[in-house]
Amino acid sequence: MTNLHRPGGNLTGITLDAGIEIWGKRLEFLKEAIPSMQKAVFLGMRGGWEGSVGQILRDTAARLGVSLAFVFPQEGSPSEIERVFNAKAEQRPDAVLVSGEGDLYANRQLIAELAEKKRLPTICPYRDYVEAGALMGYALDLSELFRHLADDVHKILKGGKPGDIPIYQAIKFELLINLKAAKAFALTLPPALLARADEVIE
Repeated sequence: MTNLHRPGGNLTGITLDAGIEIWGKRLEFLKEAIPSMQKAVFLGMRGGWEGSVGQILRDTAARLGVSLAFVFPQEGSPSEIERVFNAKAEQRPDAVLVSGEGDLYANRQLIAELAEKKRLPTICPYRDYVEAGALMGYALDLSELFRHLADDVHKILKGGKPGDIPIYQAIKFELLINLKAAKAFALTLPPALLARADEVIE
């Protein structure tokens, strides 16, 4: 594949990769929710996050006056995730950003529970985390992605060549806020942030 606009061959579809800038936006939402935030942690499953995505986050953190640390569990097991949360809680960060890898997603309920137990407000990339109890999510609108996927299938069934159909990258996102989690953290969220939320879960 040479690019998203003209994938070539028999390849087309959608991508869940919204671009690296989305992580800076998530950090901005955390800072807006917690204006006093001075230290944050990025939880990911691979060291590659410290590359281009890490630079976006470091630049955003510096602009917001936030010290940002990266932490990578050695594996995606519940015991390892719990170990990482225990270790980071001792350093008393103000909030956590959670990446979107499958190992972490599979443990979203545990992550939400540990975040509440350790008093670590968390922003995540998928709605399911927020429904599990995480404070916030800035997530792809999956229904929009699937509509585009259905449109692609329709074009192919009508004779279109897959390689001529651009791979769709999400442009629509949802800001999700869990008020129950906010109360558990004794957070009073800014009215302007609540007004911007696409959904407030109570």
